[in-house]
Amino acid sequence: MQHAVGSPLPPPPQPGHGPAVGWSPAAHHPGPHQGPAPVPPRVASGHPLQAPPPPPVAPQHAQGPQQAPGPQHAPGPHQSQGPHPSAAPGPPAWDTTGHVPLPPGAPVAVPSVPPAATALPDPATATLAVLLIGPAGAGKTSVAKYWADHRRVPTAHISLDDVREWVRSGFADPQTGWNENSEAQYRLARRTCGFSARNFLANGISCILDDAVFPDRPVVGLGGWKRHVGPGLLPVVLLPGLDIVLERNAERSGNRRLTDEEVARIHGRMAGWYGSGLPIIDNSQLDVPETAGVLDEVLSRSIASPPAW
Repeated sequence: MQHAVGSPLPPPPQPGHGPAVGWSPAAHHPGPHQGPAPVPPRVASGHPLQAPPPPPVAPQHAQGPQQAPGPQHAPGPHQSQGPHPSAAPGPPAWDTTGHVPLPPGAPVAVPSVPPAATALPDPATATLAVLLIGPAGAGKTSVAKYWADHRRVPTAHISLDDVREWVRSGFADPQTGWNENSEAQYRLARRTCGFSARNFLANGISCILDDAVFPDRPVVGLGGWKRHVGPGLLPVVLLPGLDIVLERNAERSGNRRLTDEEVARIHGRMAGWYGSGLPIIDNSQLDVPETAGVLDEVLSRSIASPPAW
């Protein structure tokens, strides 16, 4: 006994009658004695073995798009110039893909100094590039996030530690101290942050970056940021007292929590910013919103008179 397996194939075209159009696998179930052609209603009259005559060709060709296309329905040379919209689709135009062209990210220029008679510019509406410097536990990340969230213009917060921790294999743990691996990782993170900042600023989005930049390493610290972002970057130092940074560092967990000795050493090196000419905010007695308010005042003065660094 034979059993039908799978869906039947369409019957081959018969000579002189064109392809078998209108064939549907769902309505055709061949038995052991049926031929390859679809069985017309004549089978019900008791002649299952008699080959039915082929159906008329002309009416079936008049059915249009409801029929399955046969070989001779492929468009010929005389059909390629017709108005059919899907005959020869060309490449889509650039504006149909949803792509938005962005201007290139050039280095940030020094802010223009307004005339002395005019009021200080409002830092809440200006497009700025800010570098928030401070030791571990100074509150850089908290202040930067709050400042970016509460501005009236689009502002991005770019955290160096977050970018540095993108490295998931061979990660240089800050708790192991400063070595060639951690230095290379910080250099790469700074270049990545600078590239992102330039792209944001080129499209009208302000940026605030936070980093523990040491004053005794100008080439790696401020010099690197100036190369990566541009001379228009506005650096501000956040430097609370040692007891404050020790208390805040004790509340941290994971690899961002340093030993008290390391925190004290970093804080001592940060004291070198006094006398550098950069604006310094002592937020020992200020909460995050108050510190962000003082940051706006400092930035307003920095726009009017950019610091030399």
